[in-house]
Amino acid sequence: MCTVCGCGGGVPSTKCAHVQNARAKDHRCDDARDHHNHHHDHVCGGLEMRCPLPTDYGDDHHHDVGHQQAHGGEAPVDCGTDPAGLRVVGMSSDRIIQVGRDILSKNNRIAAENRARFVADDLVVYNLLSSPGAGKTSLLVRALSELKRKSPVGVIEGDQQTSNDAERIRATGVPAIQINTGKGCHLDAAMVGQAYRLLPPLNGGILFIENVGNLVCPAAFDLGEACKIVVFSTTEGEDKPLKYPDIFAASSLMLINKIDLAPMVDFDLNRTIEFVTRVSPDIEVLPVSARTGEGFDALYGWLQKQPAHRRHLVEDTTG
Repeated sequence: MCTVCGCGGGVPSTKCAHVQNARAKDHRCDDARDHHNHHHDHVCGGLEMRCPLPTDYGDDHHHDVGHQQAHGGEAPVDCGTDPAGLRVVGMSSDRIIQVGRDILSKNNRIAAENRARFVADDLVVYNLLSSPGAGKTSLLVRALSELKRKSPVGVIEGDQQTSNDAERIRATGVPAIQINTGKGCHLDAAMVGQAYRLLPPLNGGILFIENVGNLVCPAAFDLGEACKIVVFSTTEGEDKPLKYPDIFAASSLMLINKIDLAPMVDFDLNRTIEFVTRVSPDIEVLPVSARTGEGFDALYGWLQKQPAHRRHLVEDTTG
């Protein structure tokens, strides 16, 4: 069990079918297994990550919460006040903290290897984060048609099940690798490292990593990216950055998608920007619409100015 986020320590699946290059077709899963034997065994075709249920606080705990809420109590149950940031039955706070540190330490070592490989390949890598349904894939599908004309582009897709998103990306002519995490709620650096080796050479280009739809766990896991981009939709409510601050604080850019729907859902753009800058004063914000194309020129401009800046930052961390 991953006590950092609560997901299981089972086995994800990297979809090996439909890769659009000979290098991927020649891939052997034994090679990935040898390289990542510290993480898990890989078998192409789909294995499942077994995930324990979230923390069980016991009958008394649930009774107290329900009793308080039934009588109009306003105080939330704040499990984050525990030194470990969460509670797990049968584990002390110190043990939870140590396990979490071990997991993140191992992930960070592999992320550093990924980052060094990306730098060597002169590649800028973006980690796309959002809640389910915010429109990450739709944004990518629209953007890739333009971006692929100027430089090599590839995509790593993360979902619990199906290869639907990867198939949508491949339909644009851009190579994509699908990772199915089973019951896992985020990608980790080892998964990304394996998937990257299945893509064709992208030297001098861009790699987008579309993470599993989740506003909590992906914030904690470095994948070797240059920066994180969080996608937020107008249908989610203006206060989402206050409810899930870690993901917004970790991101360099917030894309407010479905801006064309703003009048219909009474979305307050200025209020949203006020909330997100409380959490992350330096974050950049771009309203966009994957449906109409609104704001995409500004997005292309942002992406175009990143390579030199981001490569400099990445080289500073790996030098």
